[in-house]
Formats: sequence, structure tokens, C-alpha cells
Amino acid sequence: MSWDYKLTAGAIKQMRKMGGDGRRRIFAYLDSNIAGCDDPRKFGKGLKGDLGEFWRYRTSHYRMICRIKDQELEVLVVRAGHRRDVYE
Repeated sequence: MSWDYKLTAGAIKQMRKMGGDGRRRIFAYLDSNIAGCDDPRKFGKGLKGDLGEFWRYRTSHYRMICRIKDQELEVLVVRAGHRRDVYE
């Protein structure tokens, strides 16, 4: 049982606007922690309130807001960016 990740078109657009360092950190995190793991929930934190269906992963000052799809063994990155902007 091995998990993988995908990015939505919106997340890709946000990543293109981001600086090279942030983009590298996010992809390094996803490649080392999410791709091929047994349970992606052990690396993240469930969000509360209106965003309760999403999970948050963090690396340095950057956050990824994701939806975990259990049937497809996939973590879908919905938003990615600096911590000050990503929750808006």
C-alpha cells in the first residue's frame, strides 16, 4: 500500500508564482514524506472549522493544504504557499 501525490491546477499556478527555494522545499517534502509512504496522516495535521476536510503539511515557512483520497491512495495538493497566504 503505497501513497502518491498530485497537484491541482490551482496549486501548480501558486507554485509557479513562488520563489525557487519554496518550490524546491515543497517538492522535496512531498517526494521524501508522501510519495511511497504507508500513511500520509502521520506527517500532517487535520484542519478544523470550514477547512475540516483538509490536511496541512508544513516545511519551513511553507504549507500545503491537501485532500487525502483513501480509495485512490492519493494526496491531492489543493493549495501551496507561504504560511501567511495559504489559508486565505
